Amino acid sequence: MKTIVHWIDGAPYEGNPVGRHPVENPATGEAEAELLMAGPEDLDHAVEVAARAQREWAKAPLSQRTEVMFRMRQLVLDHQEELAELIVAEHGKNYSDAIGEIQRGRETLDFATSINAALKGEFSYDVSRGVDVHTIRQPIGVVAGICPFNFPAMVPMWMHPIAIATGNAFILKPASPTPSAAILTGELYKEAGLPDGVFNVVCGDRETVSRILTHPGIDAISFVGSTPVAHVVQDTGTSHGKRVQALGGANNHAIVLPDADLDFAAGHISAAAFGAAGERCMALPVVVAVGGIGSDLARRVKAHAERIKVGPGMHEGVEMGPVITGSAKKRIVGLIDDAEQRGATVVLDGRGLVVPGHEGGHFLGPTVLDDVPLEAPVYHEEVFGPVLTIVHADTYDEALRLVNGQPFGNGAAIFTNDGGMARRFQLDVEAGMVGVNVPIPTPVAYYSFGGWKESLLGDTHIHGPEGVRFYTRAKAITSRWPSERTYTATMSFQRED
Repeated sequence: MKTIVHWIDGAPYEGNPVGRHPVENPATGEAEAELLMAGPEDLDHAVEVAARAQREWAKAPLSQRTEVMFRMRQLVLDHQEELAELIVAEHGKNYSDAIGEIQRGRETLDFATSINAALKGEFSYDVSRGVDVHTIRQPIGVVAGICPFNFPAMVPMWMHPIAIATGNAFILKPASPTPSAAILTGELYKEAGLPDGVFNVVCGDRETVSRILTHPGIDAISFVGSTPVAHVVQDTGTSHGKRVQALGGANNHAIVLPDADLDFAAGHISAAAFGAAGERCMALPVVVAVGGIGSDLARRVKAHAERIKVGPGMHEGVEMGPVITGSAKKRIVGLIDDAEQRGATVVLDGRGLVVPGHEGGHFLGPTVLDDVPLEAPVYHEEVFGPVLTIVHADTYDEALRLVNGQPFGNGAAIFTNDGGMARRFQLDVEAGMVGVNVPIPTPVAYYSFGGWKESLLGDTHIHGPEGVRFYTRAKAITSRWPSERTYTATMSFQRED
């Protein structure tokens, strides 16, 4: 069986593993590789290597850093098929979804190629007689990224290009079910000319995460995952003197008003709810149907969803793959069962789906639940599976109270043809990313990604301009040059002479 090792100091690294983790293919339910789990000495070694490399990399001119990013961008493009195949094999999403993930991640590499513009400071002269003030931004040192399983390439790419381009060294801790994209990323950085030790991959379990949060050699941590873990990361990291950005969970809602184009809305809702088997933090698991349109909307979504071909991600025409594990499937089925028992209408049922030849795979079909009681866990928990929950509201104000009353605030959307209502929603809704007739309002990389409330702890969003601010520290410099007066007096004397 294939063994997956770490990437440290520009080379594969076995170290002193404390165990092995099976890496499954979710389409078969079978382990196809084993991942070495890092011991304490392995993390210490990675931090030592990164710190040494960062001291030199921070001195590299911006032209050298951007040149590496330009080459890395091209290498990711050249190897995107290989990356996509690794993602499909370990995550299960279909091939086109994997390609799309890489393309969205590459947007941050695009942004990093112009990091010289993003790092420009400010300058004020003669704030007092002969006194000038200017600002610069400097790297913070060794930073770590702790990433989820659902986007093995994109989420790390929201972190490491900006961290590295601004002069830091980066240690990536990938999710154990999906480590291979991270290792290939290390190989591509080496080919791009990045000095050894600036980018490292340390694989491990929750003990590894705990050591990252408390390690004295790590200066900052970027995290994307569930909200309970985000709280642990935030609290532990900051209590140990680290800068932390912790992005948590989501339960994104979309309001559909009666004036909306319902078939347009249904098609986009179906894609947003069931793409990547619903395993996206920006998926759309909940729709609030306003003014009695819920049943009609549910039928239209069903018509789109039941045409989705489910199967192994590399098979031709497949639009949706399995969920990540058997335990995830069991949990999702339990939520559907519970909602049905509470009185929800099962408009489309994916619980009995079997993919011929892949009976051991973790497959669920798209599921549409209508008129779901608000007390049902499938409504108020993050399902992270191919389930769309439709709840009903009589008015826009009632729908808005539902959206704003939930603890998460990652993304929210509205479907309407009324520009005034759309503008009102943009201002009213308590979410960090808002879509108008766009169900997954993930911003492009030259803006920043982040939610409100329990979806983001702290106040720094990821990638884009806020990413630059997170990975750098500002320094204000006030200067005066007494020699200027001497020089001026000397020149005046010479002129008089």
